Amino acid sequence: MSVSEEAGLKTYEVRTYGCQMNVHDSERLSGLLEDAGYVRAPEGTTEGEADVVVFNTCAVRENADNRLYGNLGRLAPMKAARPGMQIAVGGCLAQKDRDSIVERAPWVDVVFGTHNIGKLPVLLERARIQEEAQVEIAESLEAFPSTLPTRRESAYAAWVSISVGCNNTCTFCIVPALRGKEKDRRPGDILAEVEALVSEGVSEITLLGQNVNAYGSDIGDREAFSKLLRACGRVEGLERVRFTSPHPRDFTDDVIAAMAETPNVMPQLHMPLQSGSDTILKAMRRSYRQERFLGIIEKVRAAIPHAAISTDIIVGFPGETEEDFEQTMHTVRRARFANAFTFQYSKRPGTPAAEMDGQIPKAVVQERYMRLVALQEEISWEENKKQVGRTLEVMVAEGEGRKDGATHRLSGRAPDNRLVHFTKPEAAVRPGDLVTVEITYAAPHHLLAEGPTTSVRRTRAGDAWEKRNAAPAQPTGVLLGIPTLGVPAPLPVATSGCAID
Repeated sequence: MSVSEEAGLKTYEVRTYGCQMNVHDSERLSGLLEDAGYVRAPEGTTEGEADVVVFNTCAVRENADNRLYGNLGRLAPMKAARPGMQIAVGGCLAQKDRDSIVERAPWVDVVFGTHNIGKLPVLLERARIQEEAQVEIAESLEAFPSTLPTRRESAYAAWVSISVGCNNTCTFCIVPALRGKEKDRRPGDILAEVEALVSEGVSEITLLGQNVNAYGSDIGDREAFSKLLRACGRVEGLERVRFTSPHPRDFTDDVIAAMAETPNVMPQLHMPLQSGSDTILKAMRRSYRQERFLGIIEKVRAAIPHAAISTDIIVGFPGETEEDFEQTMHTVRRARFANAFTFQYSKRPGTPAAEMDGQIPKAVVQERYMRLVALQEEISWEENKKQVGRTLEVMVAEGEGRKDGATHRLSGRAPDNRLVHFTKPEAAVRPGDLVTVEITYAAPHHLLAEGPTTSVRRTRAGDAWEKRNAAPAQPTGVLLGIPTLGVPAPLPVATSGCAID
């Protein structure tokens, strides 16, 4: 007997792959299912026991389809043994492959795309009644995702989507073809969501877009993004504002000024480089060059001295020579990133780069990649050592420190988003509360505060976390939608692994 049969409820599981946009879409999918009467399968549920399994897919990696069909193949015998079980596939790979998913995995019940995630409950019901697969792929956005119900995981941090789609034509990226042209939300709608979240206890929001700082191109205002940052600064009770991911092409001086002059906009910037070679940037169809990129970094550091800047870098793009790669290494040395998300180039079906001459042998890509990782590791450690002796206000996080139980520590994020492990204070603290600590040790990927906590500031976000965890076990989430919005979700560290910018 399944978990749902024992409880008399239908359970669901959402498996998410890819970028921050997919993570946020999965919050919407969970909210839609719970709004339709499903409950999330309890943690530790055996694979195949949930009544509905939803795959929210990514199409960026070359082996994305292999990963999906491997997982679908494992579920096939489990579904055969449980006739009422349903499987749905959505996201970028579903938008790209459409009918071929059901051809390759005929036991799939529903296939839906990036533009019509709101149809999932209806499609599941239709598939159940008609006893045949439902494939529905919209060619353009049916409803802005933020108008849909949401199941957020955390009481203190939330994604807030400000745009969907992308107008860029980077040769390595298939996302614009699958997500469509940029479509911006109205500023008033964004701020209404932010204010509603804060009223429920959220103290940190991350503004999210495929190309977040191009916000305004769809509504005809080139300074719309800087205005939005400043408006967030006027939201009472909002402690921290972040955003991801910007594009160097659209990163203007008014945005730098807004970051520097708005106290709750955090001193953190994720600025994708991709390559330090002007030749490769041109082949990638990136509309900036090395000196332009480094000029932005210099301006940000002049305005915000303690800013932590991270980046994305692709190694082994077609045609990359040793000289091109050395230009990337040179740029990394000059930029001194706090950390970098580094990727070995892999063919992405449907992109121009996949058909380019000069594909680099795997062994060469691997060797260059290892050199880059070693250099960035050294720089990250040196930059983290500069934090030793500083007193920082850290927002207590949930699930950030895997060894916290054994070390009797807690973990959280500094204003610049660095991960800090600190000695557990005598006073009770909750995720979302703020503690003041002095940094005593630095490692390449985290900081330690081994002394006593200087102060603890209990917050409304901590109250909201406490309230959420005191709630009944089913349902475990809080639904957010229009017009009713509620407690939000902890944010995974942004990884831009989808090269969404």
